[in-house]
Amino acid sequence: VQLQASGGGLVQPGGSLELSCAASGVSFRSYSFRSYVVSWFRHAPGKEREFVAAINRSYSPFYSDSVKGRFTISRDNAKNMVYLRMNNLKPEDTAVYYCAADRQAIQSSFFSPDTYDYWGQGTQVTVSS
Repeated sequence: VQLQASGGGLVQPGGSLELSCAASGVSFRSYSFRSYVVSWFRHAPGKEREFVAAINRSYSPFYSDSVKGRFTISRDNAKNMVYLRMNNLKPEDTAVYYCAADRQAIQSSFFSPDTYDYWGQGTQVTVSS
């Protein structure tokens, strides 16, 4: 199973980026991508890995308080893709962003990195003027 995160870059404060997470691999083909919860986490230097957003099997989104109202998570099951649209970016959003997936995740555990069996390699987002 592979998750490939992309779309990071350097952006000025107030700017926007859209991250993509592409899923592939035998397990996804066996169980269908639609059965997986997919989330985004971020890891800034000197800080712990932080939950950003999740999207469940019914397309319901969940957000951390720090990004609510600015970020939007979405999924396209036909393409095995999950997206994170980030608007009004702030310097404190600077981090490496990772997508993660798990087939058995339940809502109460979406926010914990330990929930997820599959992780992408990360994409750097830098917000700076």
